[in-house]
Amino acid sequence: MTEPAVRILVADDHPLYRRGLAALLAGHDGWQVVGEESDGVGAVTAAHAGQPDVVVMDLRMPGLDGIEATRRIVATSPHVAVLVLTMYDDDASVFSAMRAGARGYLLKGADQAEIVRAVAAVAGGEAIFGPSVAARIIEFFTADRPRGTETVFPQLTAREHEVLDLIAAGRSNAELAAVLVLSPKTVRNHVSNIFTKLQVADRAQAIVKARDAGLGR
Repeated sequence: MTEPAVRILVADDHPLYRRGLAALLAGHDGWQVVGEESDGVGAVTAAHAGQPDVVVMDLRMPGLDGIEATRRIVATSPHVAVLVLTMYDDDASVFSAMRAGARGYLLKGADQAEIVRAVAAVAGGEAIFGPSVAARIIEFFTADRPRGTETVFPQLTAREHEVLDLIAAGRSNAELAAVLVLSPKTVRNHVSNIFTKLQVADRAQAIVKARDAGLGR
């Protein structure tokens, strides 16, 4: 008996959606759904044990969210392709998933053909994003950015520049942690170091100084 072309694990905490998705994917010729999990811990355990080709991952799940589950799966099994399938298209979710190692990001409003196409793409080693997510990524990378801002504050590290740029854009510490995939404590340490190096007393003064230098746009 030949092995299925694509072995898939589905992780989603909504039973009806998970079962419907599993049925859709299992109905594709040559594909096999090897497991269904309702939380991040289960997804990580099943992925490590079963080594599927693709994990279709929701982001908001109890216990361990999809971002951390993706990070853990990719860290130990980089050949496993994670396709995020979620209802969230905010910057923090999209970029955190990418940083965690997801190869694709699709919204739950996608039609069945689009979902099947995305699974096939990531299984084949491609990166794929839904239209609205792709537009967001393109906008991020093509947005006009002031030249030479890296040299404006030479006392800052590259990571501190990233943090300061987000602070200047009005992001909270929680948002910084999500976008940069850092712990809240690490973010607080970076922010404190930035204040010290810029010789500012608080966040407001740091924002003014950063925006004057062209950051946060």
